[in-house]
Amino acid sequence: MSNLSPTALLLNAGHALDHLFLLIFATAVGAMAADWGMAWPDLMPYTVGAFAMFGLGSLPAGRLGDLWGRRAMMVVFFLGMGVSGLLIAASGGVWQLAAALTLMGVFAAIYHPVGIPMLVQGNSRPGFAIGLNGLAGNLGIAGAAILTGFLVKYFGWRAAFAVPAVLALALGVLFLALVPRERTAPARRPRSQPELPRSVVARALLVMTLISVSSSLIFNFTTNGNGQFLAERLRGVVDDPATLGALLAAVYTVASLAQIVVGKLIDRFPLKRIYLPIALAQVPLFWLAAHAQGWGLYALVVGFMTFVFGAIPFVDAMIVQYVDDRMRSRVAGIRLAVAFGVSSTAVWALGPTVKAAGFATLLVTMAGIAAVTTVFVSLLPGRPRAAQATVAAAPAEAG
Repeated sequence: MSNLSPTALLLNAGHALDHLFLLIFATAVGAMAADWGMAWPDLMPYTVGAFAMFGLGSLPAGRLGDLWGRRAMMVVFFLGMGVSGLLIAASGGVWQLAAALTLMGVFAAIYHPVGIPMLVQGNSRPGFAIGLNGLAGNLGIAGAAILTGFLVKYFGWRAAFAVPAVLALALGVLFLALVPRERTAPARRPRSQPELPRSVVARALLVMTLISVSSSLIFNFTTNGNGQFLAERLRGVVDDPATLGALLAAVYTVASLAQIVVGKLIDRFPLKRIYLPIALAQVPLFWLAAHAQGWGLYALVVGFMTFVFGAIPFVDAMIVQYVDDRMRSRVAGIRLAVAFGVSSTAVWALGPTVKAAGFATLLVTMAGIAAVTTVFVSLLPGRPRAAQATVAAAPAEAG
């Protein structure tokens, strides 16, 4: 599949939309809490259902992607995100909001186990495709910061959900019209790469899951907490919500570029050699940020988010290297269900942790998690020579 084909472009747009939706609440939570007469840490736990379903829903989504078809599941993704976004915008109270956010999490769960395997099937440069897709996803995170800040300031928090919802519905129609139908579901296609020894695959899957859990905890803590973190540490320097949103968007945009570099490196070098320094670099940056203020703190946020985002392509690259295309969606679904199911506790704990102990404690905790991730990466097995020359997948059937 070409990285510029309509299918690839729409899949990358879907990744941006997926992450945008998941971070709208984190950016708008202050305005939403004020609207309902609450403090933002007290409202934050109501989004835990979205992140729990984002993980748990990956299991059935991945199974349906392999056995029913990835194209059909992506249509469900776009249309479901649109409908759930409109329901969030129409919420009349915190429990309606929690239910609508949870429904959104169900549809958001579809993208990663379905969209990314669909993107890399038949791609001769899967690392670069994953890196480019990761850039798109993180531009969605940046978009959540700047677009939500703008819409909240001028139109209110409900518009911050309604506008992306309409965009999701439009993209769903385009996907249905432009992406060719799959002739055969992935599970029924011929094997696309040599079978690896079971011991190698089992070890790789265990390491992959452990890394996914720890890195997802860091990802959720940072992307859900950075908005309020900057607001606290830049108080008196920058106080305008729209300006803070633009500064956060700039962080995510700059940090996202790391994924293009990492994607190119993944196609050329062993995964462990690249991933180890990226995981290790996060430790001192989180530690320093725990005690910084003002523009120095802002520079450190750019630094640690560059390495947080730079680490994102690795788990998907592991799946490409160690798992045949016929079952990639199911394997991705399993690891995402475990990783995101566990890391959803980060979203639930974020508000109470900051309220009780402050952001400094949170940053030191993330430094510890990054150190643990580094240990997990060191356990990744090498890849047998027989499999090194084999590219990712069978011929693409969806463009």
